[in-house]
Amino acid sequence: MDIKTASSLHRLRLVSAPEAVSFLLLLVCSVLKRTTDFNAVPVMGAIHGILFVLYVLFWLDAWNRTKWSFGTAVLYFVLSVLPFGGFVAERRLKREAEAAVVASRARREGVVNA
Repeated sequence: MDIKTASSLHRLRLVSAPEAVSFLLLLVCSVLKRTTDFNAVPVMGAIHGILFVLYVLFWLDAWNRTKWSFGTAVLYFVLSVLPFGGFVAERRLKREAEAAVVASRARREGVVNA
């Protein structure tokens, strides 16, 4: 894995958890708006919107660089629209990046899978 691919996975991973938190906070604000006089939906909506757009941009970049299968790419997109999906995506991306680093080191050192 080259540095640009690793960077694209890292960016996607960094934005996935904050995007998930903003989604959950937006849901809470929506409930509070309807049950109380508290209305933070415009602020949280804007924050979540920015984070979601960043997630989609970073997702497209990661898909392009990693050459994920269509199913894997769709999985990461679907995880972005589920309330706790961003946390799942972050964990999966972390494992994928670690596996890629191990594979890269093995290739560099000439280790071949037996």
